[in-house]
Amino acid sequence: MNDDGQILDQAVIKQLHENYKNTPQADVLQRTITQNGVNAAATDPAATIRLDPVFSLEVKTGKVTNQRRSGRCWIFSTTNMLRHNFAQKYNVKDFELSEKYLFFWDKIERANIFYERMIATASRPVDDREVAFYLSMPDEDGGQWAMAAGLVEKYGVVPASAYPETANSKDSSGFSLVLNQKLRKDGLKLRELVNHGDNDAEIKRVRQAMLQEVYRLAVYSLGEPPTSFDLVYRDDKDNYHRDNQIKPLDFYHQYFDMDLSDYVVATNSPDKPMNQLYSLPSEDNIIGGRKIEFVNLPMTALEQTAIAQLQDGETVWFGNDVLLQMDRKTGYLDSQLYRYDELFDINTQMTKAQRLAYHDAAVSHAMTLTGVDLVDGQPRKWKVENSWGDKSGNAGYFTMNENWMQDYVYEVVVNKKYLSDEQQAILKQTPIVLPAWDSLA
Repeated sequence: MNDDGQILDQAVIKQLHENYKNTPQADVLQRTITQNGVNAAATDPAATIRLDPVFSLEVKTGKVTNQRRSGRCWIFSTTNMLRHNFAQKYNVKDFELSEKYLFFWDKIERANIFYERMIATASRPVDDREVAFYLSMPDEDGGQWAMAAGLVEKYGVVPASAYPETANSKDSSGFSLVLNQKLRKDGLKLRELVNHGDNDAEIKRVRQAMLQEVYRLAVYSLGEPPTSFDLVYRDDKDNYHRDNQIKPLDFYHQYFDMDLSDYVVATNSPDKPMNQLYSLPSEDNIIGGRKIEFVNLPMTALEQTAIAQLQDGETVWFGNDVLLQMDRKTGYLDSQLYRYDELFDINTQMTKAQRLAYHDAAVSHAMTLTGVDLVDGQPRKWKVENSWGDKSGNAGYFTMNENWMQDYVYEVVVNKKYLSDEQQAILKQTPIVLPAWDSLA
């Protein structure tokens, strides 16, 4: 070794080659994996038996939704909870809310809070870790449950028929590219104004003009959201219903039994102390709106509260790392679905806390729990409603093994009434503020 470390010279390469050639069945494995692909070669066929989609407890739900080529899963999972509530109350199982409506207002709110952050941090260099975080994604599709809940509480909801999907909500890539470029340029301008000593009135004027441009960009791309609409539908008994010129916020308050302020995000993030309340202000999307908070609990608490909510006929929003040990076609979620370590004779095992700490895990997706299979009171597998359309899984529904729940689920949204008295007391704590780069971000 020299001062820079071990050089990958010909002697080292020769040793690598010789060791490989001496590996038992190396040629057989090479042919198998190269011809079939890693996942096909590693798939455990017994997963089909483990994940038979039969459940002892199910909430009856209708057709799945489809977020298409966008990152709006957090909105879809939230509107799923609401539409399931509507479906039960009004006997109309396939009713859908407009996810695009909340998506539109998130773009406006997120631009507004981005401007606030650029002004507040203008004195810091652009490579400051927090400033760099904001500039890395001034606009993105992804989000947290509390962000969606805050949008519902401020703007209400509308049926999908009143504000239907368009090209830029089905595939948000072009819209997002332009908006990100604009926001970064706006951030540059606002930082210059602050650092040049411009007065507050001038900064406010420029900021308002920037926000007006964002609004115009969003309307051009998504259409202007309705301020009122006619609620028209037929229920599952073919009865006709109409409510003329209802406002979105009135629709939410009058037609839905769910008070979102009663719900909390129970998190299992073992890379930080348990039984603590945490906040993530770097991802708040509404100035003066709902704050992103998590109560960090053992996994047993997440499961118990989720089961209790399902038993009461209500579905459960949950955050997870869907890209790991998942097959989109079958809808299988199983920690042993792909036996990579056995295939390659390696050891990649880490604890949940280690995966979070070493960036091998992320809360990358949100879905909805609609059922569970209990054996002697213990969960064996879970029924999952995804938002990838009905061509994946079982008509859009996935089957999640209990081991996947333990390994790759990080958040559930439950009514706080399902928490114990001790857990509810945690909600009264002053939250510990997490940095923008925390594993839950």
